[in-house]
Amino acid sequence: MTASFSETLRTATWADHESAESEGYLSALMAGRLSEHDYGEMVAQHYFAYTALDGVSRALADHPVAGRFVFPELYREPALERDLATIYGSGWRERIAPSKSTRTLVARIQQVADWPAGYVAHHYTRYLGDLSGGQFIRMELQKIYGYAKGGGVDFYLFDELGSLPRFKTEYRSRLDELGTGLGERERERMIGEVKLAYQLNTEVLGDLAHLARAAA
Repeated sequence: MTASFSETLRTATWADHESAESEGYLSALMAGRLSEHDYGEMVAQHYFAYTALDGVSRALADHPVAGRFVFPELYREPALERDLATIYGSGWRERIAPSKSTRTLVARIQQVADWPAGYVAHHYTRYLGDLSGGQFIRMELQKIYGYAKGGGVDFYLFDELGSLPRFKTEYRSRLDELGTGLGERERERMIGEVKLAYQLNTEVLGDLAHLARAAA
């Protein structure tokens, strides 16, 4: 039986996914070894990445292909702003800056804005992770830092989606439909972009590794 396109994507990038999860920063964060401001450094990098991703989403909302993966209820900018205000206070904008790897990731997201499958590759890489393993991260961070709804971990809250399993099933169905409409070369190109997206996101975590070393 031939695997669905969503399964093919997941299988092709599984090693990359595990690599991202094993980064020292995340391990230290989940172990409660990092300060609240150290956690805020990751939130800040998310803010720049999602400002770019959500901006491309808005621009592609009416696109016949990419528009199928534009969900306004997923936009993370407002949630990240609440989280940063909770962590750093009202002056949070002056406190944060994108790392070199985040600037590279943002540049790539903007580069693929005119390539529907490339946009979907980055959208899939970020949001399916947030809706899956990100929910475990949220629960752990709530225990570690005492956050409640309203700021701190709002990035991981997707109340407007309703059932997360149901949404993920629908999302994967749309991926399968997309894969059916793509030629073999374009499917391989998209798989390559998903792998690149994982790599770029992992490099963002790598830039944060010095915080984990300092906390060791």
